[in-house]
Amino acid sequence: ELTTIYICLIGEFTPKQREVLTATEKYLGIHYDSPVKVRKTISLDDLPPRAKRLHPIGGQQQILTTYVLSDVLAADRPKDALAYLAFTATDLYPQDDWNFVFGQASLRERTGVWSIHRNGDPAENDEAYLLCLRRTLKTAGHETGHILSMHHCTAFHCGMNGSNHLAEADSQPLSFCPVCYTKLCWNLQVDPK
Repeated sequence: ELTTIYICLIGEFTPKQREVLTATEKYLGIHYDSPVKVRKTISLDDLPPRAKRLHPIGGQQQILTTYVLSDVLAADRPKDALAYLAFTATDLYPQDDWNFVFGQASLRERTGVWSIHRNGDPAENDEAYLLCLRRTLKTAGHETGHILSMHHCTAFHCGMNGSNHLAEADSQPLSFCPVCYTKLCWNLQVDPK
């Protein structure tokens, strides 16, 4: 039975980023009606050179999402994993000709990865903390929705809408629309009451 959401932490986090991560873990547990457990922590140094690059314009380090999904998560996914998610503060990219992604998920493998990198500095002030938290919760909820067979929503303003930049992501709600919420309840076999 698929009952638990597992987390893999990749790289280092500031104390405020850790607070955001802890709140996100709690949110996922409530939203998906499942226990959430940190399974392992890995260092960026543990990733091979083929799984990293320096951004061609910005110069910041990035992690290849497809490597994380298949080589880090799918290879280590527990049998009871409803989802196995990687969380990092390092920027992400899905292939060489892409600039970045906020996150990526694999329905088939029930794995996902997302980054806090582009969500702002939660240590800057209270407003920045809340903005970073909201952005992180949205990405975590969205990518986990994909893992649970939900596609991008095009019918309503919804947490499952796709986004290509922060302004677009910020304009979308954290919550799912009635259609996607119904899909989620069916998938998890939970009563919406």
